[in-house]
Amino acid sequence: MTTDTVDDTTASGYPPSAAVALPPTGLSALVHDSDAHDLARHARQSVLAQVARRVVGQDAVVDLLLTALFAGGHALSIGVPGLAKTTLIQTLAETLRLKFGRVQFTPDLMPSDVTGTEVLEEERATGHRAYKFVQGPIFAHILLADEINRTPPKTQAALLQAMQERQVTAGGVSHQLEEPFLVLATQNPIEQHGTYPLPEAQLDRFMLVVHFDYPNFDDEMEIVRRTTGLHVPTLEPVLTREQVLRIQQLVRAVPVADHVLRYAVRLVRATRPEDPLCPPSLRPLLAYGASPRASQCLILAGKARCVLRQRTTVAVDDIASLAIATISHRVVPSFRAEAEGLDGRKLVERLLEMVPTSAEA
Repeated sequence: MTTDTVDDTTASGYPPSAAVALPPTGLSALVHDSDAHDLARHARQSVLAQVARRVVGQDAVVDLLLTALFAGGHALSIGVPGLAKTTLIQTLAETLRLKFGRVQFTPDLMPSDVTGTEVLEEERATGHRAYKFVQGPIFAHILLADEINRTPPKTQAALLQAMQERQVTAGGVSHQLEEPFLVLATQNPIEQHGTYPLPEAQLDRFMLVVHFDYPNFDDEMEIVRRTTGLHVPTLEPVLTREQVLRIQQLVRAVPVADHVLRYAVRLVRATRPEDPLCPPSLRPLLAYGASPRASQCLILAGKARCVLRQRTTVAVDDIASLAIATISHRVVPSFRAEAEGLDGRKLVERLLEMVPTSAEA
């Protein structure tokens, strides 16, 4: 029996997992598989409904986290304390029949506390001693890396290496992480004392960066009403591991038209100040731009977004809608931009206004 595969090995190394095996019916049949599309649509609607039982007014954030999951990437959630970052991620994990792990990052956390370690065990009957690998919390389908910027770079690097390679090495032996594997990290942007900010090279490992904003007045009223009483809502799992993997395969199989691909690449190249596609007015505001990994992530996220909306092709609107979450953390503003109060998000917003979307561009 032969199978079609999607080769996801690239020069930049993203995504790092092996080629995704698809059913014998082939790519075309999978793209037009109505059952698979119905499953994805049902997944989005059901997850949003379940999360809304416990978390108010964060549908857009849940959409982005589902996009990361089905695109095979990871997401970093940034927001001030008290905006339900951790609660939302825990709630999302409860709605999926996936193994969940959590690490509370602290300054004294060691890499082995995350990945696992080898321990010496002795058999009582024979007295034989041997090393046995004890898995760490990273051996999960969804890992909550809470306050990732509170742990030293050595421990951060151990996690980020596993995110990239989908495996952990201990005692010279590699231990594969089971798919799907999604790291959802959180970070507090306000408190910087005693923290270890993620450098740009490590931020690049996250497909999406999701910013949590303050709720509106009505949502905050509902939050207070729900959380100051006795009722604790229960959740029902709505997806299995096999269903998640099937949706991931469907995402990989979605075709992308050349004009959409061209728009995504133009957006990313426009972040590089030395590139001719970079608008002249933005060149003094950019120190470094995004790498080809950003283009890959943008297309994969766009595929996931269109599948979650029960469409079979990626539109320019999918790319534009995901540009800020996908590119902004990969852009390094210049000193001039920082002096003007411009961060990566604001620079990408300007790019979206300047980069043409037409097929002829």
